[in-house]
Amino acid sequence: MKSSKAPKPIGSYPHSRRVGNILFLSGVGPRKQGSNVIPGVVVDGQGNIVAHDIEEQCHAVFQNVKIILDEAGSNWNNLIDITVYLTDMKGDFDRYNQIYADYFKNNQPCRTTVEVKSLPTPIAIELKCIAIID
Repeated sequence: MKSSKAPKPIGSYPHSRRVGNILFLSGVGPRKQGSNVIPGVVVDGQGNIVAHDIEEQCHAVFQNVKIILDEAGSNWNNLIDITVYLTDMKGDFDRYNQIYADYFKNNQPCRTTVEVKSLPTPIAIELKCIAIID
């Protein structure tokens, strides 16, 4: 399913796919819907990240996940598994982990966090999520 409210995918893939009562989300980043604006990122003339604000990107990516879940008939509390990709584990993990804990006070899905060298656009975080649909 392609969401009409989330940022457009940067490739040929849907925002989510339902199989039975399981909803699989494609990788979700912090980009804003309807533009290429990435909250909390500063890039140089070649598109390389010069600086980023992980807090701003976390809030934006969580909002994008919520949008996709809601539009697909699920919701935040139905998340069961999340894989988080960070480009700077040493610099961003502690703050990201604090923000994550604020969002998941009542529902704590399984989670894996990995560091990657880069992501397809100049972002510092991307989430891959699995949720159930009631």
